[in-house]
Amino acid sequence: MSKPATVESGAQHGKLALVFVALVMAMLLAALNQTILGTALPTIVGELNGANLMLWVITGYILASTIMMPIYGKLGDLIGRKSLLIGAILVFLAGSVIGALALDMTWLIAARIVQGLGGGGLMILSQAIIADVVPARERGKYMGWMGGVFAFSSVVGPLIGGWLTEGPGWRWTFWFNVPVAVLALLGAIFFLKTPAKTSRPKLDIWGILLMAAATTGLVLVSSWGGSTYDWSDPVIISLIVATVLAAFLFVLVERRTAEPIIPMELFRDLNFNLTTISGLLVSVAMFGAIGYMPTYLQMATGATATEAGLLMIPMMGALLVASVISGSLVSKTGRYKWMPIVGSAILAVALVLMGLVHADTAVWHICLNLGLLGLGLGLNMQILVLIVQNSFPARQVGTATAANNFFRQIGATLGSAVVGSLFASRLVDFLTERLPADAVAATGGGNSLTPEMVHGLPEAIQTQIVESYNEALMPLFAFMFPLALAAAVLCLFIKEKPLATSLEPDVMPEALAEGNVLITADDDGEAARQVEPSRR
Repeated sequence: MSKPATVESGAQHGKLALVFVALVMAMLLAALNQTILGTALPTIVGELNGANLMLWVITGYILASTIMMPIYGKLGDLIGRKSLLIGAILVFLAGSVIGALALDMTWLIAARIVQGLGGGGLMILSQAIIADVVPARERGKYMGWMGGVFAFSSVVGPLIGGWLTEGPGWRWTFWFNVPVAVLALLGAIFFLKTPAKTSRPKLDIWGILLMAAATTGLVLVSSWGGSTYDWSDPVIISLIVATVLAAFLFVLVERRTAEPIIPMELFRDLNFNLTTISGLLVSVAMFGAIGYMPTYLQMATGATATEAGLLMIPMMGALLVASVISGSLVSKTGRYKWMPIVGSAILAVALVLMGLVHADTAVWHICLNLGLLGLGLGLNMQILVLIVQNSFPARQVGTATAANNFFRQIGATLGSAVVGSLFASRLVDFLTERLPADAVAATGGGNSLTPEMVHGLPEAIQTQIVESYNEALMPLFAFMFPLALAAAVLCLFIKEKPLATSLEPDVMPEALAEGNVLITADDDGEAARQVEPSRR
């Protein structure tokens, strides 16, 4: 038998780097496809004659990926994650090809749903696999870079989408996924080695169906309420009742089934509850805040779509730097509780400052506030995931990670939908109140306004429109201040458990915090683990 080598050995680091690159490629696929179509949508719906169905191009992907997250998480714990990740990549790749060949909006929406069925697995399995191969003490720096992937894609996605749409055509926003997916697939096949599971999974069919029903109802309510239908409309009221009933039945089923998709026992852990609620609140604030900033920047500053994307770089750059540095600090010091507390507090301050922005506020000032927003998010997002993973033994990491991300995605959906609905209704009210009747009619009550149209109007009308956009959107940032403040308060009660320094599937991380994993080679050349006392 060869001489033992610690996880920190050069050879092991090389293998881990290859695994990490494959996981980053998978995460990049999922993250890019939440943003890449944003700048391509106007062209797509114009060519496919489906403006009335535009919402479902985005919502279909979000809904499918959200529903699949807990399913991938649970199955990964039961049967292993490598085969599931390969399957998720293949499903996502199939959806991309279908989308590239779409002839109408129904076809395109179906493609986005197929992409979402794979995309939910790409996000969850990548985070869970890192927990399979890297102890919690060392995991922070890797999770930090994974958080940076989302920051990177938030800026690059719209830029790539716009460039491809203006160049070879919008279909290449789908073809673009093919080489990235192939690289991720090859990396997963050849470099990824995760613990194999031979047990036959017992699928929680009723749990899956009820979770899908409750999630679908929630997405429909948040997407349709106040826009497609009035909140008092029987359709919305019926959806709310059905959603609550499905959620109630889901909890009953999960308490009784053998292998629940979201085990109720997770909620017995204080850290899980605190980080899950905090993550949901931060997601509502984050996606509610940033989802409409590019539109505001175009209307208020005269920036083009590409320029508006570039003006978001301060936020994404700060998020990337904060995420990477905080992850490295966790690995170096083992301390992490202060990060989500400070991050949420910074986010709260940034939201107040954004709420004070006026129509004549300098662009550099807005970018500075956005940078502060990114700093708060970077200290928060991936650390909360790490805290969840460190609260459960490795055999439950996938389920716990998926459940946490599931609720975070729910928060993102609610934030985007509720803020979007309030923004749209407030904008129409302000424009109707301030513009001459003929100008309101010419712009379809504000629905037909484009940045080019606004900046071609007489200065007096242009000023009124810009001020209406400002007063419709920016105060909503301040309204979300209590959410970030509540997240900071919740994080004060997190118990800072020692981070595990080794990998054992059935042992709580706290019990492993004083050990270090050794990698040895058995007679067949396969990796084998043993725990030795920590050399910290």
